[in-house]
Amino acid sequence: MPIRVNDMMQLLGYVSEKREIRAAIKHSGRGALVAGATAFVGGLVGGPPGIAVGGAVGGLIGCWMTAGQFKPVPQIILELTPREKRRLYDSACAIVRDLDWTDMAQLTALVMANAAIQERLLAMLVTYLTNELKAEIQYGK
Repeated sequence: MPIRVNDMMQLLGYVSEKREIRAAIKHSGRGALVAGATAFVGGLVGGPPGIAVGGAVGGLIGCWMTAGQFKPVPQIILELTPREKRRLYDSACAIVRDLDWTDMAQLTALVMANAAIQERLLAMLVTYLTNELKAEIQYGK
């Protein structure tokens, strides 16, 4: 039986919620933009020394901006683009394809009763978040 993308995202969210996994997405592009912009403005205002001061101040502001706030993984999953959700969906389906189930409730029950499958789904999800979204992961349990 085929699984809908949103149903799989809910399953992944449920599994990650049980382990209280949170992630902070780093916005390094925004931080770099701020650092560059303040260095540019510093250069316009103060010449070469202004570039150094502006770059240092911008670097500190950029660092503060990229620290990120930890959010529950289910919330991050909901905020993914359709393309990102599809990539997660494909990876998760490869993990649960050998299970025998008839509806989403039964699949969820099977996954929650099988620690090995939960670990495989969580490992896939954490790998995706860290490699693709450059997230920092925080574990609750």
